[in-house]
Amino acid sequence: VSQPLRSKWPGGVFLWHERMSGELSGQVAIVTGGASGIGEAASLLMAEAGATVIVADVQEGKPGPARFVQHDVASEAAWKALLADTLAREGRLDIVVNNAGISGGPGNIENTTVEAWRKVDAINSEGVFLGCKYAIEGMKKTGPNKAASKGSIVNISSVAGLIGSAGPVAYTASKGAVRLLTKSVALYCAEKKYGIRCNSVHPGGVDTAIFKPLWQMVGHEQGKAFIGSVIPSAAWPNRPSWAMSFSGLRRIDRASSQGRKSSPTAASPPD
Repeated sequence: VSQPLRSKWPGGVFLWHERMSGELSGQVAIVTGGASGIGEAASLLMAEAGATVIVADVQEGKPGPARFVQHDVASEAAWKALLADTLAREGRLDIVVNNAGISGGPGNIENTTVEAWRKVDAINSEGVFLGCKYAIEGMKKTGPNKAASKGSIVNISSVAGLIGSAGPVAYTASKGAVRLLTKSVALYCAEKKYGIRCNSVHPGGVDTAIFKPLWQMVGHEQGKAFIGSVIPSAAWPNRPSWAMSFSGLRRIDRASSQGRKSSPTAASPPD
C-alpha cells in the first residue's frame, strides 16, 4: 500500500512523495547521471521501490543503495560494456533513465562554436540515442526470471525542448532532439511489439549542478531570477512541483512492471 514518505534531498530539502512499497521489486534499472541532481533523486526513489539500481556516471556520488559504474554516455563502447556488465551481474534489464546532460553554457546562434555544439550534442542527444539503443537490446533479453521482452525507457528532456529559447542554442536543440527521438523509439517499439515503453520528461529549471556555470557567472539568486524570467514554470527544490515531477517519473517507471505497451506520447510531469 502506498503511503506518504518524507525523503531528504541532498542539501537539506525534504520531498514528499508516495512510498512505492515493492512496486519495482525484482526490476533492474540503469540511471545515467545518477550521482547527483535529478538522476540521484530518481535512483533513490526507484531503490526505495525495490529496484536494483545501477548509477552510471562520470563522477562517483555519495554511498547509497545503488551500485556505481563509471560511464561515459557519449561512448558506444562504454554502453556495450555497461549492458554486458548489467546482464552478467543482474541477469536482466527493465528500466533505463537517460538523465545525463550538460548545459554547454549560455551561447547563442552567433557565438556558439562548432566544438561547443558538438560537445553538448554528444552527451545530451547522442548519449540518449545510445542509451535507447542499448536499453532495447537489454530489455529484449529473456531468461529464467524474465519470460518476455518488456521495459521502460525514460528520457530526461527539458521544457527548453518544448518551447525553445534564444539561448543556450546547443542545449535547446539537444533537448528538442530528445523529445522527438523519444517519440520515434516509442513508435518503433510498439510496431515491433517489444513491450518496451519510451517516454520523455520535461522539467522546468531545477537547481542542480547543470546550472553551476550560470551561478558562477552571475550569482545564485540573480541566476535563478534570470531562469525564472525565461521559463515562468521554473521549479526550485523547495516547491511542491519538484516532488510532483518525481511522482510523474514514478508512474512512468512503474509501467514496466505492469506490462503496458509503448506510447508515442512524451510525458511531462505536472507543474
